[in-house]
Amino acid sequence: MCRAVDLEQAVLAKNDRSAEALRTELAARGTAVVNLLSSPGSGKTALLEAELQHARRRGVPAAALTADLATENDAVRLARAGLPVRQVHTDGLCHLEAGMLRGHLEGWLPADTRLLFVENVGNLVCPASYDLGETLRVALASVTEGEDKPLKYPTAFGLAQLVVVTKNDLAEAVDFDREGFLRNVRQVNPGVEVLFTSVRTGEGGGGLLDRALAAADGGTVHAPVMARTVAMDGHHHGPAAGHGHAQTHDHDHAHRHGHAHRHGHAHGDGNGQAHGHLHTPASAQAPAPAPGPAEHTPR
Repeated sequence: MCRAVDLEQAVLAKNDRSAEALRTELAARGTAVVNLLSSPGSGKTALLEAELQHARRRGVPAAALTADLATENDAVRLARAGLPVRQVHTDGLCHLEAGMLRGHLEGWLPADTRLLFVENVGNLVCPASYDLGETLRVALASVTEGEDKPLKYPTAFGLAQLVVVTKNDLAEAVDFDREGFLRNVRQVNPGVEVLFTSVRTGEGGGGLLDRALAAADGGTVHAPVMARTVAMDGHHHGPAAGHGHAQTHDHDHAHRHGHAHRHGHAHGDGNGQAHGHLHTPASAQAPAPAPGPAEHTPR
């Protein structure tokens, strides 16, 4: 057990270094990363598609990278917004890591990209422990998931700098306890903003984009209380101090759900970095101007 814990710490420490280097590189070129975390079926893709459409209409240079264990469905949907989109298959890995993200950005991400939205794997456990070099970390939950979601997944919601509630048009139909949800969010992450949205009615439309742009422009970003708590094992990871959100969270909590993160590292390269496979649907392909990974080209 001790060796497993040591391995987890080593993997996370390496990821932290990669994340900080990536954050510095992207900041130098004026690009901010928005890391979106949620359960499967939360409406994350629908919301992101709508926000990308807002970005295009407003002339904001944005792009999206979406990660899934299989299928290209999300990338095909997101490409309808008319902005650069890339699909990453993680080969069963339950989360993205900073090294994986860096590898998929090289030679693809347009130089003038202001915002890169990363749709993480649908999972509120594993992704919560991995910094991707983000400027803004967002946890999403739909009203259909119930008001106790923040209490069930305190690491994901406790480290969020913004919480987004989706499918709010269904709140009454599913008897969603709005005040109860807000109390539960405040319990794990005091002071974090909660944004209510509905893609169907347009409620909150453009709100995520506004907050992402504010963070990219150096605005104040919420600093979660959990991020300032010394982890039980003494290991610090997450977005680094100086970006408004130093994240030091509790490995004991984040990893005691039976998810051995090291299982995904069988796909590593010579440097020990895990890599998922890039897949580009034929329906969205365009001839590449130079050799390199293919990309989704909106029609």
